[in-house]
Amino acid sequence: MLNTVALVGRLTRDPELRETGSGRPVCDLRLAVDARGEEPACFVDVVCFDAGAQACQQYLTKGRLVAVDGRLVLDEWTTSEGEKRSRHKVIGQVKFLPDGTRPDRQEVPDQPAAA
Repeated sequence: MLNTVALVGRLTRDPELRETGSGRPVCDLRLAVDARGEEPACFVDVVCFDAGAQACQQYLTKGRLVAVDGRLVLDEWTTSEGEKRSRHKVIGQVKFLPDGTRPDRQEVPDQPAAA
């Protein structure tokens, strides 16, 4: 089977960096991906790890254009009230795309150096 996702979109909020229980850096992002024609945008949750997660938190802000290559996963959990919930998200690599819409940012690289 094949499970590959490729997206280009803008961040709907600043990236949120956190750590797993073992101390591994994790970054949560949300993308707005434009649809064709009159359809509304699609909003997608994205997760990246390690040096990529740290770079996203350091260099990206709401509105920045990025590309994501990854795989689709289903996240399932039970709320404190006992309700079952689920959502799809993409786990992948984030590529910074050139973006001239943020003149207030100083010298943000198109792609950070690998750590």
